Amino acid sequence: MTSPNVIPADALVAIDIAKVRNEVLIEAPGHKRRRRLPVLNTRAEHDRLIEILQAYDQPVVCGFEATGNYHRPIAWRLAEAGFEVRLVSSLALARTREALHNSWDKNDPKDAQVILHMLRIQATQVYHDPLRAGINDVQELSKTHEAIARAKTEIQHRILTHYLPLYFPEIDRFRGNSRSDWFFAFLHAFPTPASITVLTKEEFAAAAWDVVGRKVGKTQILMDIFETSRSSIGLLLPLDAPAICMFRMVIDEVRSLIRQRNEIEAQADDLLRHSQDYQLLRQVPGIGPINALTIIAEAGDLRRFGYHRQFLKFCGLDLSTRKSGQYRGQTRLSKFGNARLRRTLWIAGQVAIRQRENGFRHKFERYIARDRDNPDLRRKAMTAITAKVARVVDAVVKSGSVYRPIVEGRVPGGRTSVS
Repeated sequence: MTSPNVIPADALVAIDIAKVRNEVLIEAPGHKRRRRLPVLNTRAEHDRLIEILQAYDQPVVCGFEATGNYHRPIAWRLAEAGFEVRLVSSLALARTREALHNSWDKNDPKDAQVILHMLRIQATQVYHDPLRAGINDVQELSKTHEAIARAKTEIQHRILTHYLPLYFPEIDRFRGNSRSDWFFAFLHAFPTPASITVLTKEEFAAAAWDVVGRKVGKTQILMDIFETSRSSIGLLLPLDAPAICMFRMVIDEVRSLIRQRNEIEAQADDLLRHSQDYQLLRQVPGIGPINALTIIAEAGDLRRFGYHRQFLKFCGLDLSTRKSGQYRGQTRLSKFGNARLRRTLWIAGQVAIRQRENGFRHKFERYIARDRDNPDLRRKAMTAITAKVARVVDAVVKSGSVYRPIVEGRVPGGRTSVS
């Protein structure tokens, strides 16, 4: 780390990113004054900035704070032009600005000065451009899948908490998992009990046979639905009532989202089918196609992490303790890393401990053995499982070997061996 009073040998370029206009501050060796210039987010302005930087005829280091996605185009242009691109942490930038200026006052020129200061003391991170790293398509599939899944869940909850209690409360017990489409297809065809009871049993079975799809004991299920509709407390409305039309419109929306989700999952599988990392991740308990897709999209190439603790820190799974003098606070997760990646590993751990024999389940069972009903202990156990999933993911990708389930055993000291 260099001293803030020593000008580095490289030209430093601090860029405060904005939607329309970026504030650029340049400091170059041999120049007493810093150069400040505004750069609009247009092709011509980006080209002008690149020409100015190339005119220095020396190595150039550009730093910026990630701002939505507005930084992506200019960062890619600078990296393609051969300049070193560095990323400044938003939290570090805010804390440094307050420390330097002893104020919470904030504006674009001041942010550019703080970014330049952080470049001088080398308090920056390596910027990995998704397009240059070859994971841009994977990221878009992953993020779009998450957006569609969230929208589907929201609409599904609206159906379960608003429409069903009004028009067909009893049908909810026939709902299966949230990934199946047959339940919503059935609701679209038969949104109210009256739409069923106007038919005879034979007519209803014939009309609903193809809607329900392949089911074990399909006849019994249909007869059970028919009897349930006869004793329903749902509001009596005609099928052509505007309220029922709105109900069907919402059902169409959730079915459309289910189709889009399935299309994205199929496209993701086709895209990553020949990826060795994807295939290795799929072998780890708890990691399915979507979890593997998210890990690759958020972490990129895991080989860029020299040690598994670096990956844990990137995920926010590293431990932090606040100490001062004789005071020692409680040790807990820092959660300063990638929240989406951390959540994915947590979900994978939850799935793994519910599967049959594997090392994750054994570790979880040993952790909670002394008090299985203690929610705090179970939470700590899940945190340990999440960290283990991260370590296993890091190991299988870097080693290139298929996951081998190794059940941990107790060592003489009573401790659990680390895997």
